[in-house]
Amino acid sequence: QVQLVESGGGLVQAGGSLRLSCAASGNIVRINRMGWYRQAPGKQRELVAAITAGGTTNYADPVKGRFTISINNAKNMVYLQMNSLKPEDTAVYSCNLNQAWGDYWGQGTQVTVSS
Repeated sequence: QVQLVESGGGLVQAGGSLRLSCAASGNIVRINRMGWYRQAPGKQRELVAAITAGGTTNYADPVKGRFTISINNAKNMVYLQMNSLKPEDTAVYSCNLNQAWGDYWGQGTQVTVSS
């Protein structure tokens, strides 16, 4: 069993910033990749950003230049720094962990950006 717990969501005005954190615990052997996904009401879940254990990152086009993902391998934590937030960033943000035998998900944290 692997548990992922997200924190850091909330309500912010457009142009503001938030930092999401995700703590992974349990039966973690070797992380391949961790990432953040989001799902807005009425829309499918989409990748926001991902990072490998080695530090290689990729970002969805809408967040490039505004969001930064980072990982602390020693603590099994991943972070998402979100700057210049826009109302269209409003969604439930979920943390994902991928290791050899599967994917694991957190329950998500709500991010709401007001205009």
